[in-house]
Amino acid sequence: MSKRDPKDSMNSQATLSVSDDSIAQMLCDDSRVEQAVRLIMKKYGEQLYWHIRRMVVAHDDAQDVLQETMINVYKYRSTYSNEFPLSSWIYKIATNESLKLLKSKSVGMVSVDDLGDALKETVRDEAGPDADETLVLLQEAIALLPTKQKMVFNLRYYDEKSYEEIHQIVGDSVNTLKTNYHYAVEKIKNYITEHQL
Repeated sequence: MSKRDPKDSMNSQATLSVSDDSIAQMLCDDSRVEQAVRLIMKKYGEQLYWHIRRMVVAHDDAQDVLQETMINVYKYRSTYSNEFPLSSWIYKIATNESLKLLKSKSVGMVSVDDLGDALKETVRDEAGPDADETLVLLQEAIALLPTKQKMVFNLRYYDEKSYEEIHQIVGDSVNTLKTNYHYAVEKIKNYITEHQL
């Protein structure tokens, strides 16, 4: 097993300690925009990957969407307004890119929500043979949720976003988001109860 260079750990800590305000200022400076995108990737890359993956399910799709998200952060950097946190703006881009990919897969279907069964199958396909069955059932239940409920549940449960932050990402009122979360939790509980041995 190779030892990690202590400098790598210090660089990671330094990246995490760079404020979003500093990164946002770099985004607006053409000479530092690439540095800003690299910092965003280091600071938020793993969180964004899992946020995207919970939406699109397949690893390869999540990688593609993450790459598109970073391209769009670069391309649309001038649209960022500091009235919202930088992380909310980035999550909004990642969410929109996830939805765009799902829409491309739902050609011929009435809506993205019709992808539930296909996404559920992908959960099984992507799970390893040693995967915890309860976790697989949880992911299947999430895959079957209507898109809006899935987004709200993932952002609240996994990403621990406040309803105000979710509002900034998804756009619905806080009361609507709370209702969506409540319905999602009930559906997930019912699915797991029905399918557990």
